[in-house]
Amino acid sequence: MEESPGAYNPIVLDHLKQPRNMGEMEDPDGVGEARNPVCGDTMRLFIRVESNRIVDVAFLTFGCGAAIASSSLATEMIKGKTIEEALEISDENIVHALGGLPASKIHCSILAETAIRAAVTDYRKKGKKE
Repeated sequence: MEESPGAYNPIVLDHLKQPRNMGEMEDPDGVGEARNPVCGDTMRLFIRVESNRIVDVAFLTFGCGAAIASSSLATEMIKGKTIEEALEISDENIVHALGGLPASKIHCSILAETAIRAAVTDYRKKGKKE
């Protein structure tokens, strides 16, 4: 089923048409991946951390427009935040910041939250100094 751009508000469309922080990061401090097994949307999030603060972030997303917009906005939300602040960001926060998503696309914000948590877990597993 194809999605109609008319289903999205201007904030979502802006992040879809001009995604922020998209691309792969060389030598990240943490990498998190999340996948929706139903639709196949996949997000990979890269973080660079200095003094317990996320100083750089990038993402690669294979998925629908809402998945790309959620990924883009999530990177803006966590950049500059401490690890603890980033972990407090929920899928509801992402949907709210996007100005809402169609009910059938809420899973995209959950994907972004999951990828944030996975990137932090990977960072901590690597034992980098915070």
